[in-house]
Amino acid sequence: MPSPDPSRPVRSDARRNRDKLVAVARAAFATDGTVNGTVALEAVAREAGVGIGTLYRHFPTREALVEAVYAAELDDVTAGAPALLDALAPEDALRAWMDRYAAFVATKRGMADVLRASVASGRIATPVTRQRITAAIGAILDAGAKAGTLRAGADPEDVTLLLLGTFLSTVDERDPGRTGRMLDLIVDALRVNR
Repeated sequence: MPSPDPSRPVRSDARRNRDKLVAVARAAFATDGTVNGTVALEAVAREAGVGIGTLYRHFPTREALVEAVYAAELDDVTAGAPALLDALAPEDALRAWMDRYAAFVATKRGMADVLRASVASGRIATPVTRQRITAAIGAILDAGAKAGTLRAGADPEDVTLLLLGTFLSTVDERDPGRTGRMLDLIVDALRVNR
């Protein structure tokens, strides 16, 4: 099946269908995908109110759909930092952002095999993903340093690695509150002692 020509504008109804498919797939991978590892593409199409042919026209493979879900969720997580900073104090924005990032990571467990294959093939670039995450963290840390509430000079890459370590160490954890407690510890370590 040929890929759509990226130089041609996308019709608004096609864009709506694609967006609906991604939204439904996001929800399905967050629930069904974590239970049995498989989300039926026919169910995604049906829930989105389109035919299976429309799904395959937008996403010729399961991998393409997973990659689109991943990209949409990454966009949400990384783009959310400025809005959180507008609404919350920097240290509270950091903690809220960490919760969003934790949810992002948790929903990937149902897509883990496909994501690993996508990373291995180069379709998803992990350095780019990490740079985007680190940039969002950096923006919050900078705001906190300017406000005097978060330590100046904290390396956003170090915080990214702390978060990744937290998420990896709590993957099979039977204590659902442990991730949150560990995130609290990270924020406490970054706070300026008053």
